[in-house]
Amino acid sequence: MNLPNRLTISRICLVPVFAVFAHLASGGRGPVFYLLAGAVFALASLTDALDGHIARKNNLITNFGKFADPLADKILTTAAFIYMLREGVCHPAVLILILFREFAVSGLRMLSAGAKEGVVIPANLWGKMKTVGQMLTILLFYFGCGIAPGAAVIRPVSAALCWVCALLTVISGLTYFAAARGVLSEK
Repeated sequence: MNLPNRLTISRICLVPVFAVFAHLASGGRGPVFYLLAGAVFALASLTDALDGHIARKNNLITNFGKFADPLADKILTTAAFIYMLREGVCHPAVLILILFREFAVSGLRMLSAGAKEGVVIPANLWGKMKTVGQMLTILLFYFGCGIAPGAAVIRPVSAALCWVCALLTVISGLTYFAAARGVLSEK
């Protein structure tokens, strides 16, 4: 197994660690758990940047990586948004839009890969913006609550950014479906 794939697996393994700290933070056990959750999330997010960079630079792109890398991102960000939902920061509609888009785009990619031509739908700018927006929103929330737990601005700003993430999520989903319209129109 190559280094990018090991980094992807490490990101998946960090999700339960993040979830423990996020659970403890949302249970009111103090700002240190917000900081720990934020640090684990930041480390996991860093592996996302590193695995893709290393894979492209060294021509180590594998089918496992094409499948597992976006899955690891989805697992990580979904876990974070679930805990933000629990804290009343992320509106349920935001999480529903994010999950709907992720399932729909994953299904579209499977359909495209199974088409006669075996079309691969690569990540695009909107998808990358969506991922970066989600990760920055989550980091702002956890580090903000850890560094300035009494600051009245952290939760409303994080809630507003969740809606920005929802908008980026919808736009990126629509761009994937527009890119795959040929696959969708097959008889």
